[in-house]
Amino acid sequence: MADLSAFPITRRWPARHSDRLQLYSLDTPNGVKVSIMLEEIGLPYEAHLVDIGKNESWTPEFLSLNPNGKIPAIIDPDGPGGKPLALFESGAILIYLAEKTGQLMSADPATRYETLQWVMFQMAAIGPMFGQVGFFHKFAGKAWEDKRPLERYVAESKRLLGVLETRLKGRDWIMDDYSIADVATLGWVRNLIGFYEARDLVGFDGLKAVPAWLERGLARPAVQRGLLIPAKS
Repeated sequence: MADLSAFPITRRWPARHSDRLQLYSLDTPNGVKVSIMLEEIGLPYEAHLVDIGKNESWTPEFLSLNPNGKIPAIIDPDGPGGKPLALFESGAILIYLAEKTGQLMSADPATRYETLQWVMFQMAAIGPMFGQVGFFHKFAGKAWEDKRPLERYVAESKRLLGVLETRLKGRDWIMDDYSIADVATLGWVRNLIGFYEARDLVGFDGLKAVPAWLERGLARPAVQRGLLIPAKS
């Protein structure tokens, strides 16, 4: 069994199976990226629920793993050279898991970099913009009298959906094959029209390729499982 005692986070969230990858997460769009990925690649793991509603990601134990205080984060007991590796940032974790297992990212250099550019597109644009729409449309921001921030983020989200729509025309997935680019993006598009209740706001039903892609992605058994992990008590 691997010894993970050097990681303070394991004192608050003990590892029952220390030989398995440890996932510290919640079923947010960023969190489910990693649970979906793990379900897709079949790597044994143990999931720990970090309740951000209770500020658990700001506890000293969690901050010891991710000083930015955001989920998800992992500890892989079998990291490079057989030594434990701790990682945060969902995009970095997806890339690491793809390279570790040789799955969901092509080994061809050109295709690999093209895949990474779409992962970065999600990380730098789709996630931040859709998240702002959620804040200003559904949460505290909706009470603001000045509606210009919401209008700005809605307009940008529409533009980004247009970029995705153009990319997906004539193809099933963002790349030729299902990849970490899809894993990174599915949860955010699902959240935008579902949990954030912005379907009409962004004109989602006026698109064709993106809704079809989302339906294909959500139909995958691994995606369906990953969306429910970590299980809530």
